[in-house]
Amino acid sequence: MGIVKNDAGREIMLRMVRGIQENKAYLGEIDGLIGDGDHGMNMNKGFTLYSEDLGDEQTTFADGLFDLGTVLFNKIGGSMGPIYGTLFMDMSEVIEDEEEIDLTLWSKMLETGLESLYDIVDARPGDKTLIDTLYPAVESIKKAEELGECFEKALEDMKSAARQGMESTKDLVAQYGRSARLGERSRNVVDAGATSCYILLESIADGMLKLMVTK
Repeated sequence: MGIVKNDAGREIMLRMVRGIQENKAYLGEIDGLIGDGDHGMNMNKGFTLYSEDLGDEQTTFADGLFDLGTVLFNKIGGSMGPIYGTLFMDMSEVIEDEEEIDLTLWSKMLETGLESLYDIVDARPGDKTLIDTLYPAVESIKKAEELGECFEKALEDMKSAARQGMESTKDLVAQYGRSARLGERSRNVVDAGATSCYILLESIADGMLKLMVTK
């Protein structure tokens, strides 16, 4: 059975930071096609502030997600700060007292995060938002848990499901945010929030896979 130690969180958190920093320009570019164009800049600001606060310190995955969520919630502009802030802080609560993260706990983290977003946003799958990436990731992990698959395979399958979800937003019409005003003209561009969500899920999964140990 594969597990990830909660106290090895620094590796995962820094992968998330790098994922956003390395894609800052791309996120801004696609957001600028149908939105305000500030998604890359805002996300980069939040993740960079978090990494500066972390410095050379170690962190658990639980504390890392909570601290990152707090920074995003309080210090970046737009709607995505509260959205990602809520997501990460609520996910962190699932593992705050856990030493090891297995497939079951990761499934619970993702599902808790999705439900927390459903409490604060009206968007649902098909509305061209980050939900279109997160929802299939949750469903993929839940299915893997039900089938008794190994954690490693579950994470790889989750990445594929999340990527397909992100790519599906290219064919959707935006229902929320500035891009919703464009109507049909919002088609043919992937959603920036869905894209950053994929980058983050991929970063987390790759970090977990690197740190995975067999128990």
